[in-house]
Amino acid sequence: MQSLTSTDCQTLILLTVYPIFTVTVTYTRKSSQQTPNIISISSVPANVQALHQSASELGNRLNSNHTMTIREASHAGSWYTNHGPALSRQLDGWLNQVDASIEGIGGIPQPSARVIIAPHAGYAYSGPAAAWAYKSLDLSKCKRIFLLGPSHHLYLSGCALSKHTHYATPMGNLALDMTTIAELRSSAQFKDMSTSSDSAEHSLEMHLPYIYHLLGKSFSPSAFPPLVPILVGSTEPITEKAFGALLAPYLADPSNVFVISSDFCHWGSRFNYTYYLPSDTSDPSQGVSLKRKDHPNDTPIYESIARIDKLAMQGVESGQHDAFLATLRDTGNTVCGRHPIGVTMAAIDVLKQQGTIIEGKGKFHFVRYERSSEVVEPNDSSVSYASAFAVL
Repeated sequence: MQSLTSTDCQTLILLTVYPIFTVTVTYTRKSSQQTPNIISISSVPANVQALHQSASELGNRLNSNHTMTIREASHAGSWYTNHGPALSRQLDGWLNQVDASIEGIGGIPQPSARVIIAPHAGYAYSGPAAAWAYKSLDLSKCKRIFLLGPSHHLYLSGCALSKHTHYATPMGNLALDMTTIAELRSSAQFKDMSTSSDSAEHSLEMHLPYIYHLLGKSFSPSAFPPLVPILVGSTEPITEKAFGALLAPYLADPSNVFVISSDFCHWGSRFNYTYYLPSDTSDPSQGVSLKRKDHPNDTPIYESIARIDKLAMQGVESGQHDAFLATLRDTGNTVCGRHPIGVTMAAIDVLKQQGTIIEGKGKFHFVRYERSSEVVEPNDSSVSYASAFAVL
């Protein structure tokens, strides 16, 4: 058979793969290194059913024939150092500061702790907090890494995929899993990031150095597990559940790791969020928005922010997607990664309903919480950073 060019492969995706999913298909596929073990989910629409093997075959062709394109580390040199050796030393310094054992949890990483939530601000602010999530991550069975981050520049009502083949870091490049990306793209549920929007987005990039650095401790660079970056937009709850159902088979695969990018409360007038909970308020929905002239004499503002974040973290730790959404409705907390968190929690819900996750698994445990500053006056501002892991 004549070998396909990159253009031929793209044409084949349009004319051959997409029509497959215009009808309902329910089947079971054997697992392999390239594709997850997908089980029948007949209760959801066709567009979130198990993807066809031909998508995997196309991905393999794309891996060998697609022109290499590298997303440069656009925030290196500003949000973090662009000097690879210095960056590696910095990450090691933060990782070495993480306690080897955490009260109420025990030693980390816990076996099968392959889902984490970690912040994505400049490393001067969130680098130390992120280390707690990455120190909690079990990469022992890892064959690919899904990276879900919120969109700050591209308006999306759903999710988008990268068109690049590699993501750069100051320490080296990370290959993207073209096979899995072709599978996801063949569902016709994902948009593509433009090159400019991919470059501008920091929520994905800020995790790449940590990922590269940790993989280097367990794998040779030529054997690094590939990356599946997914940009998550301003999704409605029903959309989060649909994408959760689509990603659930991948989450069920013990060789897949999920990294969820999120900061927590963005407090201050510059974020249009000054919600305050007095200490005597038991109903979190009954707080008030402070104005610049207000000077609460009750609970310090930074303690109110911590309480608001704690409610959101408790919603995540509940293991119930709807419970997390309810806490956000009550306080309006500006958790910027609420949608990637929501998609992941929705996927966990699906696996629980199927009995894929056993009792006691699939719940997040928060191991670190920090803020960029302590807000005292209404004209102050801060961003919160939290790190968590889940065992599946």
